[in-house]
Amino acid sequence: MAPSALRLIIISGRSGSGKSTVLNALEDAGFTCIDNLPPVLLPELVGWMSRASHQPNIAVCIDARISPDGIRQLPDILTSLPKTLIPELIYLDAEETILLQRFSATRRKHPLTDEFRSLAEAIAEEGELLAPVADRASLKIDTSSLSLQELRDQVRQRVIHKPKGIALQFVSFGFKHGVPRDADLVFDVRCLPNPYWDKSLRMFTGRDPAIEAFLQREPAVTEMFEDIRRFLDRWVRQYEANQRSYLTVAIGCTGGQHRSVYMAEQLHLTFTGQYSNVQLRHRDMGQDHA
Repeated sequence: MAPSALRLIIISGRSGSGKSTVLNALEDAGFTCIDNLPPVLLPELVGWMSRASHQPNIAVCIDARISPDGIRQLPDILTSLPKTLIPELIYLDAEETILLQRFSATRRKHPLTDEFRSLAEAIAEEGELLAPVADRASLKIDTSSLSLQELRDQVRQRVIHKPKGIALQFVSFGFKHGVPRDADLVFDVRCLPNPYWDKSLRMFTGRDPAIEAFLQREPAVTEMFEDIRRFLDRWVRQYEANQRSYLTVAIGCTGGQHRSVYMAEQLHLTFTGQYSNVQLRHRDMGQDHA
């Protein structure tokens, strides 16, 4: 039987989404890493882990470089693994336009392209092929707006140094830039009074005292904060009790500058005292001032 402290991390996702960066970060942290592992070998690897005298933490990458039939087997193979070792499945993805740009910049060949399938078609087909894998993910990371260093930081903060209990992340965003692909829960705060319409406040963000003072004067802001706080107070612990390791809570306003930033800051401050791993990210802050 594998000890409970032993960790098996499976990395998957679309090509160009940053899987190699994650695997390298885990290797730097002392994980034994295996790239492009056929899913059928996963039970044998788990068996070896349980029998080995020295049991290292393992990270494996399984993705579309395996045959389509091979990757389709992964959900069933995960279900068949011993209950004594629950793998953490990290799924990476990015917007299709971003993936196209990354392949164009590196001139790498996509694993699904051929003489009958364009790069755009291959990227779309890969998303469909991996959808059942994404549905089983413990943690989803949208790398569309992340630099390599920011992605490595997320892995260190949320995965490598993750203490016991759920890893909770608050993300502010602007709906005009799209809903975060990795969000588990989304709260829309666009109904709240908007500092943007005060020209003297437009250049600030939700982290600035002027915006804080504006929003704190509005009863609706306090009421919504309390409603969200109560909802999370009740349900985050339920997620945790059901062996959920990661939870991303996204707070959205129009542009991701004022209301969502303020609300995410306040929620982060509140829940930091309740959980040992609480992270904060402002996805769109600074992109514009709309």
